[in-house]
Amino acid sequence: MASVLMNGASFIFLLCVSDLVSGQIRYSIPEELEHGAFVGNIAEDLRLNVWELSARKFRLVSGEKKQYMEVNLENGILFVNERIDRELLCRQSSTCSLSLQVALDNPLAMHRVVVEILDVNDNSPNFSQDEFSLHISESNAPGARFHLESAHDRDVGTNTISTYQISPNEHFGIKVQIRKDGSKSAELLLENTLDREEQSTFDLVLTAIDGGIPHRSGTARIIIAVLDVNDNAPIFNHEIYRATVAENAAKGTLVTKINAADLDEGTNADLTYSFTNHVSHMIRELFKLEAETGEIRVEGRLDFEESSVYELDVQAVDNALPALAGHAKVIVALIDVNDNFPVVEVTSVSSSVSEDCVPGTVIAVISVKDLDSGKNGQVQCQILGVVPFKLQKSSRNEYQLVTRDILDREKAPLYNISISAWDGGTPPLSKSKTIVVSVSDINDNAPRFTQSSYNVFLMENNKPGASIFAVTALDIDLDQNGDLVYSIPENQLQVVPGSAYFTINSKNGNIYALRSFDYEQLKHFQIKVQAQDAGSPPLSSIATVNVIILDQNDNAPVIVSPLTWNSSASVEIVPQSVYPGYLLIKVIAADADSGQNARLSYQLLEATDPSLFTVGLLSGDIRATRRFRHQDIIIERLILCVKDNGQPSLSSTATISFSIISNVTEKSSERSDELFHSEDFNYLNRYLIIILGSTSLLFLVTIIFLVVLKCKQDGNIAEGDSCTVFCCRRRNSNAPSYRASAPNQPFNYSGPAQTEEYRYTVCLSPESSKSDFLFLKPCHPTLPFNEVSARDTKALA
Repeated sequence: MASVLMNGASFIFLLCVSDLVSGQIRYSIPEELEHGAFVGNIAEDLRLNVWELSARKFRLVSGEKKQYMEVNLENGILFVNERIDRELLCRQSSTCSLSLQVALDNPLAMHRVVVEILDVNDNSPNFSQDEFSLHISESNAPGARFHLESAHDRDVGTNTISTYQISPNEHFGIKVQIRKDGSKSAELLLENTLDREEQSTFDLVLTAIDGGIPHRSGTARIIIAVLDVNDNAPIFNHEIYRATVAENAAKGTLVTKINAADLDEGTNADLTYSFTNHVSHMIRELFKLEAETGEIRVEGRLDFEESSVYELDVQAVDNALPALAGHAKVIVALIDVNDNFPVVEVTSVSSSVSEDCVPGTVIAVISVKDLDSGKNGQVQCQILGVVPFKLQKSSRNEYQLVTRDILDREKAPLYNISISAWDGGTPPLSKSKTIVVSVSDINDNAPRFTQSSYNVFLMENNKPGASIFAVTALDIDLDQNGDLVYSIPENQLQVVPGSAYFTINSKNGNIYALRSFDYEQLKHFQIKVQAQDAGSPPLSSIATVNVIILDQNDNAPVIVSPLTWNSSASVEIVPQSVYPGYLLIKVIAADADSGQNARLSYQLLEATDPSLFTVGLLSGDIRATRRFRHQDIIIERLILCVKDNGQPSLSSTATISFSIISNVTEKSSERSDELFHSEDFNYLNRYLIIILGSTSLLFLVTIIFLVVLKCKQDGNIAEGDSCTVFCCRRRNSNAPSYRASAPNQPFNYSGPAQTEEYRYTVCLSPESSKSDFLFLKPCHPTLPFNEVSARDTKALA
């Protein structure tokens, strides 16, 4: 076998002739070639450079279950991938070929490749039996012919049986007959008269020789027994019988009836009909011959597509000894019926197509065929349903599936394209095929935030690094075209960029505060958030995040008037000016918070004499509830609480001491006595303090007198009202002291040496008998007290 294959491979049959006609290439190779055998240079025949095979995704598509052919993408050589047995592939067909499809992308191109498989003489003729017996009457005249068992050869063409030979003898020769299908059968020819008494048996060797090079042969023994007497063989009334039957005929259907006659009488004329040995076992399974009646009936399932004509060799054998036989032929033609569905084959498919492809892009090449013949085999094809695809006919049985409209993956990412094919039979038969085409994504959709603007309410004093909000953007594209990255872009117009205050998780859009915010410093902040996909080129969108800082009750109230030192203040009161409801002092407090957190209320916590004072809940006015009596203590102390309305509430307290004096002189004297009896001072210090206090008091009274006089002269003071501007000084260790005078009289001040100075404007109204602080401002610490008083006096003038 190896030598045969080598001879076949080296034989001139390896023409490998390639024709590029209408996109078709044809090669011819012998069968039984080993793996790797050269078939042809397909790259050269397609006029392609070798590097284009990989770049354009060269694909070889075969309709066979086995991949008999393969292409080397490095050199473009088409070679045998698996040994080909022509007899197994094509049986007894006179022609045998492999049909391949070559597909190339960018651009898509299809080429048909036909590889003709040439027969190699690798099969020897063989007989069904090694030995056959013949009974020949001695009465047969020279020229009589006797049918012999035919040999079978699986090869075709010149490699099949060419002739028959018989071993040399004096009486018999071989007559070779050529049948209509091209096969050859042998008949034993009687060349000389037989004489049973001279030789009763003949042992001959029948040899079948094929036409291959070298020749192959097969043999069988022919045992011939020479009989006597019965000299009339049956004769058919027709040499050839012709019949037609539909391929879907049921079992038992009568095909035809044969008839033969024998001139002999008695048992020599009783005939039995049968098929000759030349009728194959396959045909015997399809047809049945009744031995007694000669009726031929359908026995098996007929198929027009497998064979349209059957040739049956029949014989009539008499019952004489020896038996004689007559022979005839029955030719049965099948009538085609529409019993095969159309077949839809997708020979090349682009399983994925970009959504930006132009209309007319080829997606697949579709082949349709029908095994029926005539009108029954004429197939039409169309797409079912409404899809953006259409069929374009490229040849008789081939279509191209192309795009008809613009595709949009976001609307339809996948198409199940149903293709229906039907034949022209009555009734027509149809078949459907579904092709799945996915639409690949391009970056044609920008990310979209769920809102164009977000409002975030953030409580002040937040913890740095905590998440305050999360923005979400959606991108309906796929894979990297839909992978989003969040960021805070830098705005050149902002003095401080948003990234200095906030940072954002690039993956999930969580926004984190980098610092703790103070409502009193910053109440509102606006940042821009960008979502950008990973497409090429990338697309992005921006949303605005308005960060609104919410106030938290984190500032306690601060008492700004009267001026306190270590949360205490002193006020001097002249008892003659006090009556019920008299405003002793107005406490003013401030809170840096806002809203309810800055809504203040005043409450008297403790007092030396609680019955003497009342405090306005919201105004902070401290008023007398009655007139002062001489038995009241000289110094009244009360503790005032200022509380805001926050949750939780914050508060501040202050201690206010009221010194009750009868007049200015008395007060000064009491003050001097107090200093004089103090154990902390010696006599020298006591005299210096008295002198300094007296001098300061006189100077202050003089300034106030001049101011009041000047106001009256100019008429700038409203009728019944008077305003006084004065400064006070405060020591580091003691709270300042105040002295209130009667209406239309200035306030007096006395106290030890001071290091800080403050200026006050006080308006007194005799009609209301009320006094209010109108203005509070610290004096400049570097200015002397006399300069402050003179300046204030000039301002009032």
